Amino acid sequence: MESAEIARRWLSFFGERGHTVVPSASLIADDPTLLLVNAGMVPFKPFFLGEQAPPYPRATSIQKCVRTLDIDEVGKTTRHASFFQMCGNFSFGDYFKERAIPLAWELLTRSQSDGGYGFPEERLWVTVLHDDDESADLWHRVVGVPHERIQRRGLKDNYWNMGVPGPGGPCSEIYFDRGPEHGRDGGPEADEERYLEVWNLVFMQYELSAVRSKEDFDVAGELPAKNVDTGMGLERMATLLQGVDNLYEIDTTWQVLDRASTLTGRRYGSDTRTDVALRVVADHARTAAMLIGDGVAPGNEGRGYVLRRMMRRTIRNMRLLGGPEHTMAELVDASITAMAPQYPELERDRTRITTVAVAEETSFNSTLRSGTSRFELAVGELKGSGTAQVPGEEAFRLHDTYGFPIDLTLEMAEEQGLSVDTEGFRRLMQEQRDRAKADARAKKTGHADVSAYREIADRLGRAVTFTGYDTVVDEGVVSGLLRDGVPVRAAGEGEVVEVVLDRTPFYAEGGGQLADAGYLQLANGAQVEVYDVQQPVPGVIVHRGKVMAGEAVLDLAAQGQVDVERRRAISRAHTATHMVHKAIREALGETATQAGSENAPGRFRFDFSATGAVPLSVLHDVEARVNALLLEDLPVQAELMSQQQAVSSGAMALFGEKYGDTVRVVSVGDWARELCGGTHAQRSGQLGVVKLLGESSIGAGVRRIEALVAADAYEFLAREHVLLAQVSEALKARPEELPERISGLVSRLRDAEKELERVRSAQVLAAAGSLASSPTDVFGVAVVTHAAPDGTSADDLRKLVLDLRGRLGQERPSVVAVAAKAGERPVVVIAVNDKGREWGLKAGALVKVAAQVLGGGGGGKDDVAQGGGADASRIGDALAAVEHTVGATVTG
Repeated sequence: MESAEIARRWLSFFGERGHTVVPSASLIADDPTLLLVNAGMVPFKPFFLGEQAPPYPRATSIQKCVRTLDIDEVGKTTRHASFFQMCGNFSFGDYFKERAIPLAWELLTRSQSDGGYGFPEERLWVTVLHDDDESADLWHRVVGVPHERIQRRGLKDNYWNMGVPGPGGPCSEIYFDRGPEHGRDGGPEADEERYLEVWNLVFMQYELSAVRSKEDFDVAGELPAKNVDTGMGLERMATLLQGVDNLYEIDTTWQVLDRASTLTGRRYGSDTRTDVALRVVADHARTAAMLIGDGVAPGNEGRGYVLRRMMRRTIRNMRLLGGPEHTMAELVDASITAMAPQYPELERDRTRITTVAVAEETSFNSTLRSGTSRFELAVGELKGSGTAQVPGEEAFRLHDTYGFPIDLTLEMAEEQGLSVDTEGFRRLMQEQRDRAKADARAKKTGHADVSAYREIADRLGRAVTFTGYDTVVDEGVVSGLLRDGVPVRAAGEGEVVEVVLDRTPFYAEGGGQLADAGYLQLANGAQVEVYDVQQPVPGVIVHRGKVMAGEAVLDLAAQGQVDVERRRAISRAHTATHMVHKAIREALGETATQAGSENAPGRFRFDFSATGAVPLSVLHDVEARVNALLLEDLPVQAELMSQQQAVSSGAMALFGEKYGDTVRVVSVGDWARELCGGTHAQRSGQLGVVKLLGESSIGAGVRRIEALVAADAYEFLAREHVLLAQVSEALKARPEELPERISGLVSRLRDAEKELERVRSAQVLAAAGSLASSPTDVFGVAVVTHAAPDGTSADDLRKLVLDLRGRLGQERPSVVAVAAKAGERPVVVIAVNDKGREWGLKAGALVKVAAQVLGGGGGGKDDVAQGGGADASRIGDALAAVEHTVGATVTG
């Protein structure tokens, strides 16, 4: 079964069972605590933490993931990989263990012809937490796993938490027995090479107040809404279903490995050294293609460095294998071909991905030639002198002069039996840190060669003059014009372009402030609509936009016209951010420093360091403090001064920002002072009003405030006032009485729902006595068919069916079939006693008959099975079909 088909079956199975199919999120994590998405649950993390309300009660996805902690082990073993896909199904306070466990078992064991994966039940084992009796009971009683194949394990193996206070809970894992040729008997506890984990079910049911380690934490209590996060590794599943030994031999990885083998003329399986190198190439080339596809560009920091390191390891291993100088285009082609059936966007973006990969390869080939020569010379000198360590100075010289990354020096030194003075290297790097840092804003340069921007900078001979602090309209000259990242002399109407002026009033995105928008009016009458402004290399401000009329031509005069209302709205938000930052530090202390922000028209978000949630009372105090200062209409001023003067004046310098000798200090009166290059309101009174919407966690030790400013804040408050008035009228209560009134209503509603559920369940089971007393005789088989009331849950149907089967006894064969409309869809549950199975009657086969009539499907074991469909109006026909099939079976 190909990987794409494994993925299709997963999404289809859970999609048909009410799960919203969610496409894979980008590998670029929308989480400041992560470089890259490294687990299937990451995109759903805000829902599990209660930071956001989930837009659906249950979901399923196949998430692309990259893990880099074991990057040095990739290739050395057949189990480590940097890229993998996690199949997941999630419940956000909807169903829990009682539903998650049967779903997992059903998909794994359902025959391949019926859309499942076809695993033999007798070769599957499960593990549960040592005291999780509930899961153990469900596995045995509901699913039917024998007690001897259910193993109880400790917290280290069967408990999940995030490593910080928050949700946690027990896990239950499913293992596949690969057979005695792979290890000894005894289940997962005895040998996890023979018994391979294929599925992990995480049951988040507790709130953890402190987490000291995986096995040492404090439980504050149960979560108000229990969640489910289950996952299955697609690559591991492919390994088993494709009958290969390891993940490097499955279809998607093998295509890349096979291409590398062809390019180098080296056969996989010939020797250990060759196998390791080919595995590194197969893994890293595929990962690189996926990262570039999601917008990561090779660089010297963060995720860009992760990509660069993998690509360079790929290139170097291809060279060691004897491959030609240029191989990345071929390897990327194989990677895209392998993965495009699951991610069609790779095919659409093939040219860009290949271009980025080839550019990095070309650059690194030059580095590799010069750096390798220097390294080999140094190694010869070291061995000649009897030294076993590469000095830090030599490692730094390789990096600084030859562009050789330290990880490659470490890898090559290890191959020569040498160590590296890494501490000395780090000390020298710290002294000349600028050499090791890429431009932090390169994330927005697209995938054009940045040398094109540097050529423009060289042509200008100076930095572009930014005049936007004093004006929103200014004259300049088109000093650079690019289309698709390539310099051009002209661009016609309808074309998307990048324009560089020698001077501009447009603010380039930076410091948390979004870019300006507006128009460029050229001297020949051409007009360019500007929708983004970036600074891809220092000193070059690039206007990105579309030629709306005429032809944009290099060297023409142009007038820049900033969208004034957008600029003012953003500037107000930026000033509000400074004020909230100061107020937060007053309330929480000097450690509550800014850790990120975004200033947009009429709104802003502000991230800051904090050890825990900010009390609502503190947020109210911060909001009141800021708005009181707005009424004072404080002047907002900007001054240029030396860094030393700025620090002496009490100005705040923000995290990770780089400042020159001369800095710009923005002050709100004598109260808030920060180093800042952004644009601001002229007076605090221009902000009108600031409304904090709330506070939440975005990672360990980092909190986020979101807020509205000016007209946006007023409109929000006006809407809130109307809603409050409506609720007050509906409940006949004053606004200050609403919290207590609503709390009481919710409590009574919950009690009523519980009582209704109890009564309904009792009513369903009450029918068992009369139904069991008058079964229909079908050629010697006692058959009970019953259409339960609409709204009866699947769990209640199962209870009723098992109760009826027990009442009928074992003296003669019996079949019980009960159906009902549960929600919007019909559900049918069938049970057969031991005598009935001896007569050839199987619940799984009978339920398929009923489900087919209902327009759906189903399955299960011989003694009890469940199915469903789409047409509840045919429940009577489905039950009649079961009765007919019983007769046909025993007389046939």
